[in-house]
Amino acid sequence: MGTLDSCFLAQMEQILWLYDLPHDPAYPVVCFDERPCFLIGEVIDPIALQSGQVRKEHYAYEKLGSCALLAAIEPWSGQRLAHVYARRTKREYTLFAQALADQYPEARKIRLVQDNLNTHNASSFYEHLPVEEAFALAQRFEFYYTPKSASWLNMIEIEFSALARGCLHRRIPTQAQLEREVLALVNERHEQRIKIDWQFSIQGARQKLSRHYQQMNPMNEIL
Repeated sequence: MGTLDSCFLAQMEQILWLYDLPHDPAYPVVCFDERPCFLIGEVIDPIALQSGQVRKEHYAYEKLGSCALLAAIEPWSGQRLAHVYARRTKREYTLFAQALADQYPEARKIRLVQDNLNTHNASSFYEHLPVEEAFALAQRFEFYYTPKSASWLNMIEIEFSALARGCLHRRIPTQAQLEREVLALVNERHEQRIKIDWQFSIQGARQKLSRHYQQMNPMNEIL
């Protein structure tokens, strides 16, 4: 958890307020982030799997580079989107934002929850699209930023945990294989419309973190 100063609390409450809004298809709340995926190969053949035994892996492995998983989830509808790229620069962020905008053609604004990485803003669009397209794409989004070192406030991290358990915990040697397996799992969860039941509210935050609210402002003595 980051430093619990007034900036942290203000950003946290804005995110929690957003999560508490009724679902509105015209203003979908979508949680986005990216994570590196390391490509790992076997130095020697894996131990043969015997019937009734748990699969075993050698400690010896080979690092084969990395790629990036960019993913988004709308927690209340269960819609998902994920792409795998060789890198995670402003270009990839722009490509993903275009795909996300296409997934919500009827939305007036996509309320996008994300962290403060320097690629995560509309400047990426202007560096990789003609100015008219960049402006139009920027108008599709409202950006909401989580506080520094507070990724736990972004519900996409829950989805990343599920993907890690489902396939990313294994050694996968190539980007092509990782992309096939990850996207198959994401599409399965998308079709099943698996939602996220978020329980942490503004009131809960004020009670749990009351000491920090009081230190910030003595008028918060009773919360």
